[in-house]
Amino acid sequence: MYLLIIGGLTDMQLGGGSKDWENLSTRLWDLNRTSVFHSPSGYLGLHTMLLDEYQERLFVGGRDLVYSLSLDRVSENYRQIHWPSTPRQAEECTIKGRDADECANYIRVLHRYNRTHLLACGTGAFDPLCTFIRVGHPSEDYLFQLEWHKFERGRGRCPFDPSSSFISTLIGGELFAGLYNDYWGRDAAVLRTMGRMPHIRTEPDDERLLKEPKFVGSYMIPDNEDRDDNKVYFFFTEKALEAETGAHAIYARVGRVCVNDMGGQRMLVNKWSTFLKTRLICSVPGMNGIDTHFDELEDVFLLQTRDNKNPVIFGLFNTTSNIFRGYAICVYHIASIRAAFNGPYAHKEGPEYHWSLYEGKVPYPRPGSCASKVNGGLYGSTKDYPDEAVRFARSHPLMYQPIKPVHKRPILVKTDGKYKLKQIAVDRVEAEDGQYDVLFIGTDNGIVLKVITIYNQDTESMEEVILEEMQVFKVPVPIISMEISSKRQQLYVGSESAVAQVKFHQCDMYGTACADCCLARDPYCAWDGISCSRYYPTGMQAKRRFRRQDVRHGNAAQQCFGQQLIGEALEKTEERIVYGIEYNSTLLECTPRTLQAKVIWFVQRAHEARKEEGLSY
Repeated sequence: MYLLIIGGLTDMQLGGGSKDWENLSTRLWDLNRTSVFHSPSGYLGLHTMLLDEYQERLFVGGRDLVYSLSLDRVSENYRQIHWPSTPRQAEECTIKGRDADECANYIRVLHRYNRTHLLACGTGAFDPLCTFIRVGHPSEDYLFQLEWHKFERGRGRCPFDPSSSFISTLIGGELFAGLYNDYWGRDAAVLRTMGRMPHIRTEPDDERLLKEPKFVGSYMIPDNEDRDDNKVYFFFTEKALEAETGAHAIYARVGRVCVNDMGGQRMLVNKWSTFLKTRLICSVPGMNGIDTHFDELEDVFLLQTRDNKNPVIFGLFNTTSNIFRGYAICVYHIASIRAAFNGPYAHKEGPEYHWSLYEGKVPYPRPGSCASKVNGGLYGSTKDYPDEAVRFARSHPLMYQPIKPVHKRPILVKTDGKYKLKQIAVDRVEAEDGQYDVLFIGTDNGIVLKVITIYNQDTESMEEVILEEMQVFKVPVPIISMEISSKRQQLYVGSESAVAQVKFHQCDMYGTACADCCLARDPYCAWDGISCSRYYPTGMQAKRRFRRQDVRHGNAAQQCFGQQLIGEALEKTEERIVYGIEYNSTLLECTPRTLQAKVIWFVQRAHEARKEEGLSY
């Protein structure tokens, strides 16, 4: 007896990628959607990337090499600088007990110094060095030269250990860095070096300031129009002294210093007098007030808005729990961060006391505030601050109020164990039904997840929509760096062995049917009356009449009802007919175009009109 099997794509929506879609991951190289750069030396050893829109180049720091790649196509027109450790450096490094691989020169610092030069620093076989790279003006695209005559010692600017956590940002010629500032990796510090201002750091061996931190990211975010009030924010994870649950509790932190901090006059000479920190919370509300905390910060991304004083901050966290492994993404408004630093200080009377809210008198100027006109203008420098204010700042670096995320919960939680999430980059998109933040999440096996999340105000819940699982590298390697260009609609993804350039979207892969295009829920794409194409918020009015897009609901039936395709009736649900033999196996091949679609197979036995629903996926 023969079986007639009919398969079809339906517009049934799946809940947040709840099925295993591994075999639906987009193979980008098959779609000509990616360009990949491999090091000619065979091993890249990537540690840092700098996307420079002015130069139209992507600068990559690896092992013994610095590369300049084209933003148009990273695999073409590249240039390189060979910068190895000297034989003497390498020999001394191995004599001290380091592996030969560790004794290479890993480029850890790449910053745009001015219009024609980059600042570059390398580990130099555990003897860091810094210099400048001349890149010229964009018209001088052949220029890419290391300035050998400008070498300087890199201590305080670059870590000794290639694998050590490290962050830095360059502001007006001053380098602000969070790093381990010694050969053995014991001296954790936040420093300011290089420029005309005094070199300043956190006090060494003071666990109240930093306790075994893992540095993740740093940014200068202005508070107002007064440049003297500018502050640098440091994001890191550390062992928490104030934790009541145990000695080894890990907390995510935000630290802050004033850009113009000059240290103290009698106390805190060449030490920060404005350093403050507080806890960064990312947790899922639970029963009886017991929350599930994600305390270890993996990556942080600052999304610039039209107002540079109010960016949006995205944090990627994992949990330190021994019970389960999970990841979460939380979003923070800078206003919440400022409110925490303007709030009460944490205080501890003595070793036997708990941390509590400080309710005593706070000296003037407020500890942690900058010497600026906004703060009264009475002091030209932190060196002029009264001893009482400096002493209080030294003994009260911790704020009492933590920073909570938008909606008091994560926008995304992953506990399925399918991937380890490593990196995050975000693009803000205008769609037909509102504004969306598209998350690009790098994993440990070369896949980038393209995700949007939608908040339901009525139920106070988040819906997660996985738009794509993009297999960026043919070999499943961890993604360790991501840079994003909204201007070019490109994502640049770095692993130890290669750099890939990926287009944000390829709308034609969703097909020509209105239903398939709307069902994709991709804010970059809309059905234009003929095909699924790039959505633009503004455009020709004639085109606007045909555009169909529903990111929030993905209601293809409503969006596409009554629409026509070039004078013909709208295509119905795609159907495929496969014949099979009873009690035998038959390949059922019908791949959905998007992760939001569902395939249902129906079985119709010979000589029967009735169809029975069979398996679905």
